[in-house]
Amino acid sequence: METFSKRWLTPDELEAEYGFSKSTQAKMRMSVSKCKIPFYKITSKYIRYDRIEIDQWIEKHKVVGVEL
Repeated sequence: METFSKRWLTPDELEAEYGFSKSTQAKMRMSVSKCKIPFYKITSKYIRYDRIEIDQWIEKHKVVGVEL
């Protein structure tokens, strides 16, 4: 079992691990709202996500449900 988690994720890896489709990722990168996902663009070609920043971003944007 692998205990080391890769820090820098490609869009494919983010989709596989976190469930954000690549089209959703693109929409969130271009968003003008507060829900803009943190990312890095390396040259004009490569997008990478920092796992630490993604985890923090998800935690910051959580919605707490209310029981009815």
